[in-house]
Amino acid sequence: MSVRIAPSLLSADFARLAEALAMAEEGGADMVHVDVMDGHFVPNLTIGPPVVAALRRATRLPLDVHLMIERPEASLTQYLEAGANWISVHVEATRHLQRCLDRIREGGARAGAVINPATPAEALDASWPDLDYAVVMSVNPGWGGQAFIPSSLEKIRRVQLRAREAGVRVPIEVDGGVAAGNAAAVVGAGAEILVAGSAIYGDADPRAAIARLKAAASEGVRV
Repeated sequence: MSVRIAPSLLSADFARLAEALAMAEEGGADMVHVDVMDGHFVPNLTIGPPVVAALRRATRLPLDVHLMIERPEASLTQYLEAGANWISVHVEATRHLQRCLDRIREGGARAGAVINPATPAEALDASWPDLDYAVVMSVNPGWGGQAFIPSSLEKIRRVQLRAREAGVRVPIEVDGGVAAGNAAAVVGAGAEILVAGSAIYGDADPRAAIARLKAAASEGVRV
């Protein structure tokens, strides 16, 4: 199993996003995580399709767009046209999850579903055939820099077990509070994609932070 690192631009300097993208590339990141927030599903606001389109022009890395918005089905086409390569929507934010996942795939992107800390792994059961990846929130969505919720490790194991029982092979992405100090445990629990914001962009050298995170994650692969 190979682990992918996705630096989260939520923790980068929004006035220097091109530089943040360059550091992600130079540091060996596998993709870039882009948090879209609407001020309703989560308390804060971030960016929309025009910024995603600008990011697409500025990097060769895949854009992993995480829609923390209500009724994501209303704007999926805009994010697909903006160049998102991966798009995830929250199971708590839509009544039409399968429709969202189908639209994402039709648009040529990989489709993911996200569950919040209080949402059980079983919430994904009806969606496994439509998923390209599953996202476990290890903090409550919204603000960057939150501490990793320890019970998330059991949630990751539970999600992995449910996928196996459904007979599918779906990578698990973990988002929130991931750092070099817990990366091995997160990977050991079953994660394959690690989203890290402040652990990378809060470091004096984001390139070196990515390298440390990769090294720590590799310890979990060997467990």
